[in-house]
Amino acid sequence: MKSARDLVDRLRAYQPPNTDLGQHFLIDDEMLQRMVKIAQITKDDHVLEIGPGPGTLTQHLLATGARVTAIELDDAPVLHLDEIFRGEQHSKQFILHHDDALTASWPNDITKVVANIPYQISSPLIEKLTRHLKEQTDALTHVVLMVQLEFGQRLSMNHPADVGSLGMTVALDWDVEEHHIVAPHYFSPQPAVQSQVIELRPHDREFHVDKRLVRQMIHLAFEQRRKKIRSTFKRAPRRLSRINGWHTQRWKEAIESIQDLEMLNARPEELALDDWIELARKVEKGSK
Repeated sequence: MKSARDLVDRLRAYQPPNTDLGQHFLIDDEMLQRMVKIAQITKDDHVLEIGPGPGTLTQHLLATGARVTAIELDDAPVLHLDEIFRGEQHSKQFILHHDDALTASWPNDITKVVANIPYQISSPLIEKLTRHLKEQTDALTHVVLMVQLEFGQRLSMNHPADVGSLGMTVALDWDVEEHHIVAPHYFSPQPAVQSQVIELRPHDREFHVDKRLVRQMIHLAFEQRRKKIRSTFKRAPRRLSRINGWHTQRWKEAIESIQDLEMLNARPEELALDDWIELARKVEKGSK
């Protein structure tokens, strides 16, 4: 197995890292191996890697015997990966797509997603993962990502200051666990921020309420997080009509019917996920 530094140096023969595309390559082999271990990858897995770049993580994934599908947007890394992993492509253990992971179709049977992602796609990637989880299959069991530290903390909401719409809506579908904090010197080129490995595991909780309504209520409330929910709910969510059967008048009638609810006097960060579920149920019931 080649060292991570060696693979990064080989890629530089094609072109320098493109920081505009968020190319900060992890060069610590021990940390790469930790990510693979957290994902609990076996030879029976089909792993999706997003933005493989020089292939530093790719070779650790392939060493498990798992099948790996990688999606890379940039031209130079595609040429580099095609050369480095030619044998694995020939045996069909490794499949490389030259595409945008946010718009490309993903295989239906992927069981794990492991990636050192460009940090600017963090939020839309979480949305894509959630759509895949709902629309495709129940095969996906683990997602392990290297993200910006601040983003990881907002996902996990382990600290009160990090409670927000991102973590709360993600919690509707995923359990989130924080792992290692990774300093800039573990990357080449070094990013200006600290990073963190985070793990997402889908849960199967049944909420008996339309999760689309819950998401829109959470987003609406956190748009003005210093205001009481009663105040922000005077107007309907902007995308309410995308939920079948919902419109502004129905929203107004629903909110009017629950004006005596003490929960409306809270600010959004004061509510736990179960509180949001209960509030959404009352809104649904009040609209009927």
